[in-house]
Amino acid sequence: AFLLAGAHRRMRRQRRRDAGGGGDQVVVGAQQAVPQQSLPPRMAVFFDTHAHLDFPDFESDLPEVVARAEAAGISRIITIGTTMESSRRAVALAHRFSNVFAAVGWHPGHAEEAPEDFRAELRDLARSPKVVAIGECGLDYYRLPGKTGGPAETDERIKAKQLQVFRQQIEVAADLGLNLVVHTRESFADTLEVLSPSTGVVRGVFHCFIGTPAEMRQVLALGSLVSFTGIATFKNAAGVRESLAACAAGQFMLETDCPSLAPVPFRGKRCEPA
Repeated sequence: AFLLAGAHRRMRRQRRRDAGGGGDQVVVGAQQAVPQQSLPPRMAVFFDTHAHLDFPDFESDLPEVVARAEAAGISRIITIGTTMESSRRAVALAHRFSNVFAAVGWHPGHAEEAPEDFRAELRDLARSPKVVAIGECGLDYYRLPGKTGGPAETDERIKAKQLQVFRQQIEVAADLGLNLVVHTRESFADTLEVLSPSTGVVRGVFHCFIGTPAEMRQVLALGSLVSFTGIATFKNAAGVRESLAACAAGQFMLETDCPSLAPVPFRGKRCEPA
């Protein structure tokens, strides 16, 4: 609901416009509707709040991947953009499949590829009725050149570009009333510092959360949420399980981050929403 709130508002408006529509269907634009009573009785219903369906890993069997998700009780999938081109593909997939929605944005790992100012282009793309969030955006210091002996000035240049790209996406999210999908890796304090001035205006979900319970509480204090992946099943992820156990219902989300991070016993294989 956190990420899909905008989509739900748009869907309600569409229902009102579509006179005579069936009460058991969700209608999005001119797409084929998804029956809401298609799941077996008592089957748990989940959203996969973070998937990368536009990645080449799914090119050969994407319709089957989406069908398996629905059969397994995954009623909604949010496919996440990582560049402008990736975001366009995410929106196209969201219009192709009625149970898929999109987040559009620029991943910090690709920040150096971003133009100096992409706010107008991102804003236009985010106005699609199937777009529910801005992102994946944030800061990522994990692969800075200085970690492998590269020059420190290169690190600072990359950090500055990531910050610029992140701030532009926060601005667009605030303008459009959308939430953020936040990526942070070895940059938690800086990420919080950038987001804090927007508290009360923009909320975010810290996806693939691997931080401590104390860090989790800092995220929640901003009005944001955390989200957990299959990492929680890994043998060496006791800290992630500790954070998950400390997080109250309604304060966290679940995601696959597919095609990566398949849970045990599927670790090492392609992950998918089902």
